[in-house]
Amino acid sequence: MSISADGYIAGPSQSEDNPLGIGGHALHTWHIGPAAEHPVNRQVMSDMMDGMGATIMGRNMFGPVRGEWGDSDWRGWWGDEPPYHCPVFVLTHHAHEPIEMAGGTTFFFVTDGIEAAYDQAVSAASDRPISIAGGASCARQAIAAGIVDEIDLQMSPQLLGSGERLFDGFAPGRPAMELVRVLEAPGVAHLRYRVMR
Repeated sequence: MSISADGYIAGPSQSEDNPLGIGGHALHTWHIGPAAEHPVNRQVMSDMMDGMGATIMGRNMFGPVRGEWGDSDWRGWWGDEPPYHCPVFVLTHHAHEPIEMAGGTTFFFVTDGIEAAYDQAVSAASDRPISIAGGASCARQAIAAGIVDEIDLQMSPQLLGSGERLFDGFAPGRPAMELVRVLEAPGVAHLRYRVMR
């Protein structure tokens, strides 16, 4: 997850026009635009996307529609061929039929919590890795449920001041983590932590 130096993964006032909140886009310049071609950033993107068996994300990451879906034809931020190329399980309180996209991505909507989404992801992944893509609430639920083995953070020097924080609501020292990798590219430090049990 891309994260600010003050711990936010999205800025305030998220909307369809501003999906990452005020200032949130600046956290992602390492993989959007010219910086995406830096060898370290390319390696990290490959680590994050290639070979995933399934992905889990929250509804806020999937799109701006809130509440009942109604007659919304929203199909995600990523166009006709999302970058996931695997089943994606979207946490939501409102049922929705699966959405099949080009390139092997199908969005499945899970209404009975992170554990149910994880069970479906494990079944779909067939021993391949599972990515918890975000946003903050989805990631916090996964960490609290004990289903996260590693946490990858792309630390930006940006300060957002408010928004959605990744580690809000945990007791001091939880989750316990061990730093296992640090990579650097201009404007970003790529940190990998192993979650200790």
